[in-house]
Amino acid sequence: MGLLAYSGITTKVRAMESRLLKPEQFRELAEQEDVRSAADYLKEQPAYAEVFDGLDDTKLHRGYIEQILTQSEYQDFTRLYRFSSMKQRKFLDLYFKHYEVEVIKKLLRHMLGGREGQTDLSMFQGFFEKHSELDLETLCRAKNFSEFTEALEGTVYGKLLSQMQEKGQTGLFDCELKLDLFYFQLLWKLRNKLLSKTERKILDDCFGSRLDLLNIQWICRARSFYRLSQAEIYALLIPVHYRLRADKVKLLVEAEDDAKFFAVLRETPYGKQEELQTGQMPDIQLLSNQMLNRIYGRTGHRYPHSPAVLDSYLYRKELEMRKIVTALEGIRYGLPASEIMGLLAKQ
Repeated sequence: MGLLAYSGITTKVRAMESRLLKPEQFRELAEQEDVRSAADYLKEQPAYAEVFDGLDDTKLHRGYIEQILTQSEYQDFTRLYRFSSMKQRKFLDLYFKHYEVEVIKKLLRHMLGGREGQTDLSMFQGFFEKHSELDLETLCRAKNFSEFTEALEGTVYGKLLSQMQEKGQTGLFDCELKLDLFYFQLLWKLRNKLLSKTERKILDDCFGSRLDLLNIQWICRARSFYRLSQAEIYALLIPVHYRLRADKVKLLVEAEDDAKFFAVLRETPYGKQEELQTGQMPDIQLLSNQMLNRIYGRTGHRYPHSPAVLDSYLYRKELEMRKIVTALEGIRYGLPASEIMGLLAKQ
């Protein structure tokens, strides 16, 4: 690891961090009168001037804006990749699987949701050709699950979707869940091969906490919204325990009601948050987001001469993307700036 190995990339990351939107800039964005004005505002910001240049006024719908923002995220990844050493690129190659999974999920939502027309991902073609084996053009043309699975043949995702097809598990919820499980298990497994012992210890605070919190969210949703059986809930979970021990997972799954669920959660390493100590039923998504934001922020600055500086920046960039989309949708539906800022605070 070491100071010399990471001094260059750390300097690069700090320069890119300075271009992330500040709270006051989000406030100014939320105060824009319409989506067109908001897009013009983003165009004035250094991080978004290039991708918003030449914006098509006839395509200001959410899908188009999300593609533009995703392009900005990919450009940042490319800048970091070009500036990285061979060892640092190994981590970024592992991180890239996240982008692959998100694209596959996006295309599945379009196809299985019965939406008209073909998804256009041509603006991402060059990026994926450099880092991925996915054939975006063929995937976009797929009209059904069989064609989609065939388009993934030869990739690490092809076998997964083929097995799901054989079992009749071709619903959107099943697909997204299995892809998420696959990604996080792969991430946890490959980190041992790509990272040193010291690097693993640093990044496990982020990776492990993220896995634990995802399991907590899935248990909560499966109990409260989907009313799944205990056996069905166990089948959903990532089989990795970082700070959330197996005995606590069992108690969470088998809690008799929500009050007991949160009582158990308060006894875990993730239960020290102020929101859980009030005795009221907190928003589990908000709670998880707040914890992850703190963990990633702390880790990236505490260990600047490690892969954590890359992981932390990419996490913050993705968070910024989500906040911008939320702000633009709030503007689209005429929400006051104060309400939009309240929504952003929950992410």
